[in-house]
Amino acid sequence: MAALNPDPAFWAGRRVLLTGHTGFKGAWLSLWLARLGARVTGFALSPETRPNLFDAIGFPPERSRIGDIRDLPALVDAVAAAEPEIVIHMAAQALVRPSYADPVGTFAVNTMGTVHLLEAVRAAPGVRAVVVVTSDKAYENREWPYAYRETEAMGGRDPYSASKGCAELVTGAYRASFFGAGGHPARIASARAGNVIGGGDHSLDRLIPDIVRAFEAGESVEIRAPHAIRPWQHVLEPLAGYLRLAECLAGTDGERFAEGWNLGPADEDCRPVSDLVERLARGWGGKAGWHLSEKTHPHEATYLKVDASKARARLGWDRRLTLDTALDWTAAWYRAAAAGADRRALVEAEIARYEALGQPGANAGVDV
Repeated sequence: MAALNPDPAFWAGRRVLLTGHTGFKGAWLSLWLARLGARVTGFALSPETRPNLFDAIGFPPERSRIGDIRDLPALVDAVAAAEPEIVIHMAAQALVRPSYADPVGTFAVNTMGTVHLLEAVRAAPGVRAVVVVTSDKAYENREWPYAYRETEAMGGRDPYSASKGCAELVTGAYRASFFGAGGHPARIASARAGNVIGGGDHSLDRLIPDIVRAFEAGESVEIRAPHAIRPWQHVLEPLAGYLRLAECLAGTDGERFAEGWNLGPADEDCRPVSDLVERLARGWGGKAGWHLSEKTHPHEATYLKVDASKARARLGWDRRLTLDTALDWTAAWYRAAAAGADRRALVEAEIARYEALGQPGANAGVDV
C-alpha cells in the first residue's frame, strides 16, 4: 500500500507557524503547505547563502518574520500574532562541523531555541499540535551496525549532535510537565529524520551542495570521509512525515502520537558517501569526480541509521523513493536550475510527482 499523502481537507485554511522557513527544508515545506491551502507564517533568520531557495520561491513577505529563536520576546510575539493551530519547528544550526567552531551558538539555537519555542506555545492557547524537528544524530551513537529505535538513549559526541539530543530531552520534559493531562491542550511530538538531499540546497559544508558546486566548476570534489555511512533520503520524505505527524497529533486521539518518531530510509539506502559521489559523477558526466581530503578534520560519526518501523506501522508513512531515484531527481533539479529553469516551478513539479506516488495503485520506492 502506498504511504499516505497529506490531507488537503485538513490543511486547507489551517494556520501554521513554520520556524526555519528560510532554510532548505523550510522552503520546500512552505511551498508544499501552500499547495495544500494552509495559511503559513514563517519565523527565521535571513537566508545564510546567496543563492538560496527561499528567495526563489516567493514566500509572501507579509507572512515572513525575520527573527532569532534565541530572542524569546520576539518569538512569543510572532506566535501570538500568527495565532497558529499547527507549529512545525525546524529553525536550527543544522551542521556538525560548524558546531565545533561555535558550540555556544549551536546549543543556544538548537537547545534553548527549542525551550523558547515551547515557551511561546505555552502562551498561545490556540495551538493544537507541535512537531519539533531534531535529527537522527540526537541518539547516543555507539557506531554499531543496528538501526536506532525511538527507545534508544539520546546523546552526542560533537556539539551539534549533543544539542539535538538536548532538544529531545527538552521536548520530552515540556510535554510531560506542561502539555496534556490538564495542561496546555497542544500535543507535542519530535521527529528524527536522516540526511536529506534534494534540489535547492546551497548550504556550505554539506555534501550535495559541495558536490554540485565542484561539478559545475569542472573540479574534483574534496571528500572527507568516503566510507562514512548515512541514512540518505530525499527531502520530501521527512517533510511528508512531519505533515502526517501533525495531522495525527491534531486528531481526536492525538495524545497517542505525542512522542518521538524516526523518519529514516530503508536499510539498503544507508550507504557510504563514496556511493553518492560516484553515482552523481556518472550522471553528471564530463570530468566530474572526487578525491580524498588530506586535511585534518574533527570527529564525525562513521556509521548511523535509524529504524522507522513505528512510523510505517502507526503513521502510515514510508519512503517512496529509492536512494538512486532520489539522486537522479536531485541531479536533474540542479541541472535544470543551472540551465535557467524556474526554481519554484521545479519544486512544485517535484512535489506533484512525489504526491502521485502516494496515489492508490502507485508503485512507490522504485526508480521512476
